[in-house]
Amino acid sequence: LRYTPRKLIIHNETKNMIILESDNGMIPFKERVKAKEELIAKLQDEAYKDLDERLMGYPRAPAGKWASCIRIMSPKDLSTIELLEFEENEVALSCALVNFTSRPGQTFLVVGSAKDVNLHPRSCSAAFIPLYTILKGGKKLEVYYKMPVEDIPLAFMEFQGYMLAGVGNILRLYDLGKKKLLKKCENKSFASAISNIVTNQHRIFISDLADSIHVLKYKTEENQLYVFADDVIPRWITSFTLLDFDTIVGADKFENVFVMRLPPGCDDEADEDPTASRFKWESGYLNGAAFKMEQLCQYHVGDLVTSIHKTKLTPGSTECLIYGTAMGGIGALVPFESREEVDFFVHLEMYLRLENLSLVGRDHLSYRSYYVPAVSYTHLTLPTILL
Repeated sequence: LRYTPRKLIIHNETKNMIILESDNGMIPFKERVKAKEELIAKLQDEAYKDLDERLMGYPRAPAGKWASCIRIMSPKDLSTIELLEFEENEVALSCALVNFTSRPGQTFLVVGSAKDVNLHPRSCSAAFIPLYTILKGGKKLEVYYKMPVEDIPLAFMEFQGYMLAGVGNILRLYDLGKKKLLKKCENKSFASAISNIVTNQHRIFISDLADSIHVLKYKTEENQLYVFADDVIPRWITSFTLLDFDTIVGADKFENVFVMRLPPGCDDEADEDPTASRFKWESGYLNGAAFKMEQLCQYHVGDLVTSIHKTKLTPGSTECLIYGTAMGGIGALVPFESREEVDFFVHLEMYLRLENLSLVGRDHLSYRSYYVPAVSYTHLTLPTILL
């Protein structure tokens, strides 16, 4: 790969990998090649052609200089099928595969990009939503059109034949137009930028950069997106996924993994209000949503979790949660199936805490409760320490 991979999605029909790559403070590939040729011509030394940049190091650029590309890679032999390089200091930050009801049978690649991006404070000179058509059986990308927007788009998701987009702190519903995306409706009630969107039937789960997870519904009759549930703790979400229709598992920047569940009956009360006027004008405590999600589990990992997914490791086995961390660690969260297993491992961990004391005198339970008190978890790496 030319740059650091940031996003990876799978094309369902061909199983090809679509990878977004980007680096800050990096000279783009074409400029590096041109500078290398000029250096060879100036020094008149052909030996520079044989230098491997992967071993010698890439030439660096000042902060604010971006290099980015989109790559289509075959999973069979890891060969590059298509490569599109961004120019003029433009960087790709998000992507998704979307199908629109107005164009049945055709899949579009939606990308969120911006020019002259500054990470802190977050700003850019221009932001765009490029739309690509996938041709030749998933082997070629062609620009359908490129629509400018007012803020950096960080999240996309298909929803009921339309496209949900998180443009800064605005959640918008788009439809496909002939010359640009058509805005159907939007919600501007979020305090920080939207970082991830997950949908399940008629529910929309979004996470922003500083205020945890919000649950929304879309009222077709009123053409409204309204928030009916949120979290009580302001979390900086890095990744989250759904366990079932009401339960969410996620991770934040303070190295915590947590499980939350919507209160029972909240969906029925939301359906009883067909115009959504109650949830629009009657907010909850401290201007929050009408319903608050209940915290079921809380666990301090001790490393920044960058991705978490629900999966089965072997056919026929129980589902578990696999997470990856910024330091390269891979962990698993496995649910207990009986009360006897819970009691056994809770008591085992309790006695092992007394035997395996920290060298610096720090309590294990207080460490696992670093940000929020630990709830409903058992740390099975403690028994392996004494084995």
